[in-house]
Amino acid sequence: MGETQRRAISHIEDVVTSWERERPDLDLSNFLLAICVMRLGRVLDDAYDRLCRSRFGVSGADMRVLFALRRAGKPYARRPTDLFKALLVTSGAITKQVDRLRDLGFVDRISDPSYSGGALIALTTKGLKATNAATDLLAEGSPIAAGVQRMSAANRAAVRQFVQQMLESLEHSATEDETERPKPLRAGRRRAAKV
Repeated sequence: MGETQRRAISHIEDVVTSWERERPDLDLSNFLLAICVMRLGRVLDDAYDRLCRSRFGVSGADMRVLFALRRAGKPYARRPTDLFKALLVTSGAITKQVDRLRDLGFVDRISDPSYSGGALIALTTKGLKATNAATDLLAEGSPIAAGVQRMSAANRAAVRQFVQQMLESLEHSATEDETERPKPLRAGRRRAAKV
């Protein structure tokens, strides 16, 4: 185990044992799990970003846009709205990413045949080649590989299922929260309510 891995493990162990020592009166299991998952996300995102920049000349965030287009299937195109919803970013962020990727030759804006005046973002041949190469590379040596190399296939599957179920539950809760929020009144409805 490398020095970096030892440092990361000792840090998270310190966080967990410190909180358990300082607040033994509380059940901190969810709090500590969230800390571990957030730290894991940061470590993986940093490694993924470095890999994408060094191999493909784009950020990890930009590669996620390319992946979203690739997994859409032929013709490897999506509406900008579908992209920002799928990637949990703002429409402004998608616009900047698409502009950057277009300037690099990875995507094009094409007309949307199902929506007059609308546009689709589509992978170019260069973008498809890069995305396929990145998928191959990540399948062979994902940034998470070092962390799971000693785990059995069954344990990896169980962890993936656990994380997937947790994300689905959290996303479902977020959707329910959105639908339960009161909608702002339009100007006409406000006036009618005052009368």
